[in-house]
Amino acid sequence: MRAYLFVVVLLLVIFGSIAGYLYNKFSVLAGTDFTPPPITIGAATAQSAVWPSELETVGTIRAARGVELSAETSGEVIEISVESGEQVTAGQPILTLNNSIEKATRKQREADLKLARQLFERDASLIKQKSIPQSQYDRSQAELDSAAAQLARTSAQLENKRIVAPFTGTTGIIRVKVGDYIESGTAITNLQDLSELEIDFSVPDRYFPSLRPGLSIAVHVSAFPERVFKATLTAIDAKVDTSTRNLMARATIEDSDGLLPGMFARLIIDLDQPKRVVTVPETAVTYSLHGNTVFVLTQSKGKTTAQPRVVETGATRDGKIAITKGLLSSEWVVTVGQNKLYRDARVVIDDTVKF
Repeated sequence: MRAYLFVVVLLLVIFGSIAGYLYNKFSVLAGTDFTPPPITIGAATAQSAVWPSELETVGTIRAARGVELSAETSGEVIEISVESGEQVTAGQPILTLNNSIEKATRKQREADLKLARQLFERDASLIKQKSIPQSQYDRSQAELDSAAAQLARTSAQLENKRIVAPFTGTTGIIRVKVGDYIESGTAITNLQDLSELEIDFSVPDRYFPSLRPGLSIAVHVSAFPERVFKATLTAIDAKVDTSTRNLMARATIEDSDGLLPGMFARLIIDLDQPKRVVTVPETAVTYSLHGNTVFVLTQSKGKTTAQPRVVETGATRDGKIAITKGLLSSEWVVTVGQNKLYRDARVVIDDTVKF
């Protein structure tokens, strides 16, 4: 009996010791603060600003006067009067085709016209004297008119053997050489007046009410990445393209020095409709498939916490982005360190963190 009592007492001592140890252990754990430490972030205040309404699109630069010169008739090239890339004036000869047959024909037509005029003048004198019938006089008149028409036709054919500059401009690469036989429609070169350049572009038809001639346009080209060319909207098409639902428009570049027709350009159109927007640094917005999010800071009981908020964004400008919905001006937003945040996360703002 005494042995059983001894065993019972021993077990009570052992289990009591274990229970005491566990009690002390859990008491220590219960008093421990497991709250995560504050996260260091950078922050900025949402600002209210007035931004111009802008429309961005792309277009192609073209010369206000630019043509592709081609032959109107066939023949052998006997003379090229200009060099590739040469500045020419209106009416200056560029190329001449073999015109020997037309020259000989014109001399014959001139002789025919001279004879027809002499016969007509003789019959005009005789008809006054009533020495010839009226029909002979009419025939002489018709033959004179026919000879004049034949000469005009031959002169036109002779003129078609020459290609001249229709306006002052700069020639492109000459694509033929002396001795080549070319057909009607063969491209000779292009002629561009570089003193006045335009831009053709298209915009979605929903912007038609906002467009009007006179709007200012900033033009950017890859050849001059640091330079902004100024242009003015001059014309809007009278119909919408039914296949794309886009509206064609044209602008004139004010200072086109250094630009060439055919260049690709990025255009920013000032719609002249300024509006007030709420802006934050671009780094404050986190983009995802679920929506664009900013972390808004709130203070309560001396603690600063971050709350995610879905917002709608607009245009960007100089490192700022417009928030069109979901944020008020003067609200505090996180600009650096969002990847470490979660809902109700405690934060510490470090003013030295730059966005």
